[in-house]
Amino acid sequence: MTIADPIAEYIRAAARAEQRGVDTAPAALGTADLGGRPAVRIVLIRHVDDRGFVFHTNYNSRKGTELSGNPYAALCIHWPALEEQIRIEGRVERVPPEESDAYFDARPRGSQIGAWASEQSADLPSRAALEARTREIEERFDGRAVPRPPYWGGLRVVPDRMEFWYGRPDRLHDRVLYLKSGGFWTTSRLYP
Repeated sequence: MTIADPIAEYIRAAARAEQRGVDTAPAALGTADLGGRPAVRIVLIRHVDDRGFVFHTNYNSRKGTELSGNPYAALCIHWPALEEQIRIEGRVERVPPEESDAYFDARPRGSQIGAWASEQSADLPSRAALEARTREIEERFDGRAVPRPPYWGGLRVVPDRMEFWYGRPDRLHDRVLYLKSGGFWTTSRLYP
């Protein structure tokens, strides 16, 4: 059976979750390096539309370099209070610079400074070194807007596989799988 759009289903699910006071931004992001070694961390989904799921990062971070070499990722969003989980898999692409700029401009100034001060995922000699670097960046941009660093921006997971999991009694959960092929989504049910 062909289904119009699981991303639209996600957007409806997120709206229901937000009405119940659930923070829908956190998601586990899974990547793998060129050797296939996986890594998982939490990111914040900042935008969802028919193109996919966007989070922002330092492109030189571990996740950024892994995604440069192996541009496929998985997201797992879990809302325990609602007994819902959504898994998303697909290729990853950088968002256009103007979209990254718009998001960066909307961030608090401290977060903007932090994006310049942090060499995300690199070895840090001491906390004092980070604090000194932060002061240096604050002085550099004193009295003016903080531009987006060239190595920082949005990444979009463009899904080709999405699974919706709904908790049910006696571990007889509902699992609905969406697969994209030839530009169309198909759906099937999976055993719990």
